[in-house]
Amino acid sequence: MKILRRLHTAYGFGVFAILFLILFPFLLIPIIFPGQFQWIGIVNRWWAKLLFIFCLLPYRVECRSRLDPNTLYIFCPNHFSYLDIPTMGLTPINTIFVGKSEMEKIPLFGFMYRRLHITVNRASLKSKFNTLKNSCDALDAGKSLVIFPEGGITTRHPPQMGRFKEGAFRIAIEKQIPIVPVTITNNWIILPDSRHPLLHRGTIKIIFHEPIDTRGMALEDTHRLKEAVHNIIDTELKKYAN
Repeated sequence: MKILRRLHTAYGFGVFAILFLILFPFLLIPIIFPGQFQWIGIVNRWWAKLLFIFCLLPYRVECRSRLDPNTLYIFCPNHFSYLDIPTMGLTPINTIFVGKSEMEKIPLFGFMYRRLHITVNRASLKSKFNTLKNSCDALDAGKSLVIFPEGGITTRHPPQMGRFKEGAFRIAIEKQIPIVPVTITNNWIILPDSRHPLLHRGTIKIIFHEPIDTRGMALEDTHRLKEAVHNIIDTELKKYAN
């Protein structure tokens, strides 16, 4: 069984890379013409769907409320697995990611990620400040954001989440942008975060909860907003704990 999982995992990484090479020319469109940034979300959805189809991983997308394509959002998902990143590609609204600067080191992929998304070195105060500024600038340019509020895969005991950082919530309040809590239910089982991760069969499920309106909130409400998003995701995760 372990041999089959290793083969499935190697196959999955191969599919991911091949799809990237096939779709990369389409990602050049928003790189060359920044005003065409909607292509980022379009390509990400195709990439995610094809990846899961070819890897024999069924997926389900559940929206608890209608998401308006003409409204800007900040999407805040839990983060237990590297599979969460392509899963967020299923987001029905076109988005860009705020992610770790380590992604820039991946050949070719890093070039794309650096040009189209926002990166942060969490060990650098200057980088974190620039990320906040770049995120606000992206919203001003009409781009919705995906921000993992845990700041990475930080917990050792999924589905218990790590501590949320405040950045996403401060940005949402400053820009009066609604926050969408997102629950990714069982990716930590399908692709555990371990030294040698192996794919397991299972259905990928992502839940987009009702947006939380931040209009009228002040920065003093950051902690309250953070706790509200944490509690919504945590309540949903507890349904899948056993």
